[in-house]
Amino acid sequence: MGENVDMKGYTIAIAGIGYVGLSNAVLLAQHNKVIAVDILEEKVELLNRNISPIKDNELQEYLRAKALNLTAVTDGEQAYRDTDIIVIATPTNYDEKKNYFDTASVTQVIQQVLRINKKALIVIKSTIPIGFTKRIREKYHCNNLIFMPEFLREGKALYDNLHPSRIVVGVPQEDVALKSRAEAFVSLLLQGAVKKDVPILYTNPVEAEAIKLFANTYLAMRVAFFNELDMYAETRGLDAKQIIEGMSLDPRIGNFYNNPSFGYGGYCLPKDSKQLLADYEDIPNDIIKAIINSNQTRKAYIAERVLEKAGYPDKGDVVIGVYRLNMKADSDNFRSSSIQGVMNNIRNKGAEIIIYEPTLKGESYNGIRVINDFEAFAQKADLIIANRMSDELEAVYEKLYTRDIYGKDC
Repeated sequence: MGENVDMKGYTIAIAGIGYVGLSNAVLLAQHNKVIAVDILEEKVELLNRNISPIKDNELQEYLRAKALNLTAVTDGEQAYRDTDIIVIATPTNYDEKKNYFDTASVTQVIQQVLRINKKALIVIKSTIPIGFTKRIREKYHCNNLIFMPEFLREGKALYDNLHPSRIVVGVPQEDVALKSRAEAFVSLLLQGAVKKDVPILYTNPVEAEAIKLFANTYLAMRVAFFNELDMYAETRGLDAKQIIEGMSLDPRIGNFYNNPSFGYGGYCLPKDSKQLLADYEDIPNDIIKAIINSNQTRKAYIAERVLEKAGYPDKGDVVIGVYRLNMKADSDNFRSSSIQGVMNNIRNKGAEIIIYEPTLKGESYNGIRVINDFEAFAQKADLIIANRMSDELEAVYEKLYTRDIYGKDC
């Protein structure tokens, strides 16, 4: 790979068909041969039928409408053997017992690639602890390894890849040849993107890893700040919207990412902020710890307010209806959604909960009854809680509890 993009394209393997992997696969498959690898047969089968295995309207549109050179397989052995570039986008969930990211899937792919294809450029896009890339490069003598963080929104993954706000490349700055290969890969990304004028920052891998974790922790801090503002306003009987709008007129603060919620959640913010705290180890800090603690405080506060509004336990048995489990309107992600933390706090108090979640097929979720007929759900619930508003909730506004001011995700 040189500095100029070969317009005939490269052969690229992508490990992991989640938000990051699939959006990158679709982006790159416009001009290159892309093989997506995932251990889940259901995901592979759907993708080979041009059906997105994750909820993202633009991803689905591209899969159906665009001529993409994209196939999916469950066995990465052959895929990695015959490729120029391997992109690793496997999940790195936070292990609550170890207080650290579980990077086993990333390491396994690297080990497999090094066994069969030592010449390929390996690009880690999974979120990893600070210092991980350097340790792996030294441990496995892997000189073709770089790290490129992703900055994607759930439900908007392809859009954010087509219109990137920035591209950060973690590559050893003293390695001129590897940096040239990294630059060529960046050219491939821009070749498939709609937005071409994109800020590009080249750093050492460890700084790139830190950029990702600090950026997401800052966003978590902003969510936590406006949620604490909202708690003060609600407790004191003030209008939170007026306060937020007045603050947001200051251009240094800005009118964005300021909508109160039940807490930050989803794929990235909870685990990335916890990993950053773990990376601090013996380094003094107050803010990072406070961000994580604030999110737990928020969910406990919301649960107490919900029970208070429902009259529990004074009124006896009450039924709390939970409207949707997803983190965002265009997402199918339930993992670490803030409303689940609220639910857990309510259940611990002994109140009954029912769930309305049309994407669930079963009659229960974690032992909680699911009612997928909205009218039946609304009739059964004494109080309905929703992290975000929707049009169908207007009809039951008198029994609704939400802190959503702006009707948007952030």
